[in-house]
Amino acid sequence: MAISIQPISAPALPSSIRPAGETSSDNGFQDVFSSAVGQVESMSRRASTTVERFLSGDGEDLHTVALATQQADLAFQMFQQVRNKVVGAYQEIMKMQM
Repeated sequence: MAISIQPISAPALPSSIRPAGETSSDNGFQDVFSSAVGQVESMSRRASTTVERFLSGDGEDLHTVALATQQADLAFQMFQQVRNKVVGAYQEIMKMQM
């Protein structure tokens, strides 16, 4: 039995990313940035909640607390690195001569 091979199609771009020259009335970068900040903050709040529940004796497991705090820490570190890359790219663009 022969299996047919399907052609590879181009991936669809997220709605927040547009090709150069295409303008839009929405704030794509601002929306992406706000979403990233919100996700990091929600992970931090979830980690704080699990720590508080563990310390108050509400039945939170230690491994759940450790996992939540590590996830929040990694999310924050990754956000910082992405921010550093964006700032570095912006500084390089500003150095370009027109």
